[in-house]
Amino acid sequence: MNIDVFRKKKQQLTIFALVIIGITLLSSNLTDFDFMHSLLSVPEAFKWMGSNLLITNEALEKMPSIMDKLMETIFLSIAATTTASVLALLLALLGSQTTKVNDFFSTLSRFIASVFRNIPIVAWALILLLSFGQNALTGYFALFLSTLGFLVRAFTETIDETSKSSVEALQATGATYFQVVGKAVIPECSPQIISWILFMIETNIRSSTLIGILTGTGIGFAFDLYYKNMNYSVVSLITLSIIAVVIMIELISNYVRRVIL
Repeated sequence: MNIDVFRKKKQQLTIFALVIIGITLLSSNLTDFDFMHSLLSVPEAFKWMGSNLLITNEALEKMPSIMDKLMETIFLSIAATTTASVLALLLALLGSQTTKVNDFFSTLSRFIASVFRNIPIVAWALILLLSFGQNALTGYFALFLSTLGFLVRAFTETIDETSKSSVEALQATGATYFQVVGKAVIPECSPQIISWILFMIETNIRSSTLIGILTGTGIGFAFDLYYKNMNYSVVSLITLSIIAVVIMIELISNYVRRVIL
């Protein structure tokens, strides 16, 4: 019996692998993608990067202005994340099956989260660009709306996983809605909620680089400016600076997670 099950699973995996390979080959054929040409281009690509992306003394002189733009990007990401998390928590409380007020607000909250989450952040930036123009406010709202959709979903699922026994115990004593939320739900969910907020700060710092290219603000604007001027040594310095900051933020958030969880 076990041998038959093993053979059946092996056949299923083989069929699945063949289907994936077939889809890949079909896709490459339809898009004129050449695997061999891509592989042969790799050495030339590394050769170009080695000769053009070296950081020079002239590029290092731009470091103070790069840091100013980088700090602008970091603070914009943090502001968008923290303000979105407050509204997201309120909507999550309305949307969760554990803390919902009624079915109408629960459905409305989940609908808002679904719409905001499924619109790409680049689309938000382009839509808002028509209304607010190229400035930091456009980048803030793009990050805010995208973050709101994601965090409402994450917070709702976190609250749904809350132990219902503590909630029911408080309700049995005649506690009000806000007392139940404040005494049972928030204390139990706060570590996960903080973890999600830290995760979104990391994500938004990466996303804000792309948003900055569209809105003409932050480190994204500096990257786009030097890239268009073909000043690749400064582009390399900006890229390394972004990587260093993201790694630093990730290390800090991982430490905070270990402390609170």
